[in-house]
Amino acid sequence: MANIIDAASRFQGEVFARHRSLYEKLAREGQNPNALVISCADSRVVPELIAQAGPGELFVCRNAGNIVPPFAQMNGGVSSAIEYAVVALGVSDIVVCGHSGCGAMKGLMKPESLEPMPNVAAWLRHAAAARSIVCEAYPEDLPEPERLQALALENVRVQLDHLKTHPSVAAKLALGEVRLHGWYFEIESGAILALDGASGAFAPIIEGKAAPVAFAPASRAPLALAAAE
Repeated sequence: MANIIDAASRFQGEVFARHRSLYEKLAREGQNPNALVISCADSRVVPELIAQAGPGELFVCRNAGNIVPPFAQMNGGVSSAIEYAVVALGVSDIVVCGHSGCGAMKGLMKPESLEPMPNVAAWLRHAAAARSIVCEAYPEDLPEPERLQALALENVRVQLDHLKTHPSVAAKLALGEVRLHGWYFEIESGAILALDGASGAFAPIIEGKAAPVAFAPASRAPLALAAAE
């Protein structure tokens, strides 16, 4: 803890001093982030660092396993963060970011390991569909590292589906005012894979090339009601 306290004490004199005008502007005008990032709480995954974003540029929500509970099942911090980001802040993009070596996914693979952590076990039930997909649709002899990666990738897909159940997100999707992105961060290489909604595959994000988008519907007008006969 001493190193954290030391760093905090240096922040105002070193870091803040270099960016004083930016912080003063943010304090005066408020935040206006372009994207909401829902990532794992893993200490090795830092969304602002991955996206090279500065203060005010990202609205970040972190939790064990980058989970998005379906709207009807939980009114909690994640649901509130999503609603605030979409309605109050008007973000145009939402990213769900999984990662390699995820402890939550390891626990999902081996539920017995979660017995001492009942709250974690209950939370990870929101990722149960991903585990079922890997158990049923992937080869039984898949080596454990590949199985863990497959689970993390499928979990990103599942959480994107959950995201679309939130009324605020559903409305913006129908209007074409928000795009959904599924990312996977490989800690050991720094590679970032993005879900391509058109092909259903994850593809590397390459500098200078537009990243795949998981879900970006075209704007459409509300459906007309059929006239009563």
